[in-house]
Amino acid sequence: MGAPLSVLIVDDSAAIRSAFSSIIRDDPGLTLMGVAADPYEAARLMRDVLPDVMLLDLELPKMDGLTFLRKIMAQRPLPVVVCSSHTETGSQAMLAALESGASEVLAKPRFDTPQARREAAIRLGDALRAAVAARRGRSVSAAPAVRPETLAPGEKFTADVILPPRAPANLPATAPLVAIGASTGGTEALREILTALPPTAPAIVIVQHMPETFTGAFARRLDTLCRIEVREAVEGDTLAPGLALIAPGNRHMLLRRVGRGYHVTLHDGPYVCRHRPSVDVLFRSVAQQAGANALGVILTGMGADGAAGMVELREAGAMTLAQDEASCIVYGMPREAVALGGVQKQLPLAALAAPIASFAGGPRSASQVGVA
Repeated sequence: MGAPLSVLIVDDSAAIRSAFSSIIRDDPGLTLMGVAADPYEAARLMRDVLPDVMLLDLELPKMDGLTFLRKIMAQRPLPVVVCSSHTETGSQAMLAALESGASEVLAKPRFDTPQARREAAIRLGDALRAAVAARRGRSVSAAPAVRPETLAPGEKFTADVILPPRAPANLPATAPLVAIGASTGGTEALREILTALPPTAPAIVIVQHMPETFTGAFARRLDTLCRIEVREAVEGDTLAPGLALIAPGNRHMLLRRVGRGYHVTLHDGPYVCRHRPSVDVLFRSVAQQAGANALGVILTGMGADGAAGMVELREAGAMTLAQDEASCIVYGMPREAVALGGVQKQLPLAALAAPIASFAGGPRSASQVGVA
């Protein structure tokens, strides 16, 4: 393990600075370089030495965080994780932050219960590591595994807690379906894929790790850019060709068969593979409900969420593709899926839209995606 990553916290709330500082001090892979209440104080701290990564609020005195982020990227680029409010205005600002060079965005977490603090520590540690990985152009391992003694009673990190495993079954032909999972770097990867799809593309369900409320703003932005319809999923949404549904932040999304088609259902519950929504939960439900009628795609992201689900998809007869290492911002989730044997073929990001657009499901799917 290398030297701990140095972190600079920039937030005008003394309570947030204290909570974030405590989390960073408790993480053996991180070290606290300093804290600042406004951009000018942060600039003074960075005058001689830059941190490995900055944790930046967007609502700051003297200079707003978005302006400060743009100045950083223009003058002294470094990995930045943006943390903002759950409001609609905050969601739009986080989209702008990603476009301005932020590596990752988080919603302000809660610290009112021990479990909320544990979840905040997981999300924060993973995001800071992923930001450094993205800037350095290489993958890093996930945060240290959560020790059993740190878990709340009944808390789990596998899809079993949401959806019990089930042996693969031969399912009748239904409408084709594409399931996509992504994390760090996935917002731009999804934009590239979805904007390239024709209106006749098969139905798509997506889990992109992102904060609550942010998924709605992200879906609306994509909808303005794409020829297909893109929406944040709501309970009971029916899938249809030319429609992509994005799981809402902080809720798991599952697939349910309805005749020859499908609808989605949303589920509250514990984090799975460190995330809610979880790619593993979506992929397991797709494997169980769609089987060979589905195509699974795993994109750039840190950690292992989706890797076990890709194995289940493949065992159920689905086709499985992964974004290749060279085109990933963080080659973590695809790498883990490949290592487990869940991936039939890796493709560059630019080559993924074509097999998604042409996927028709059924026994001939392998040749459609160039696997056979």
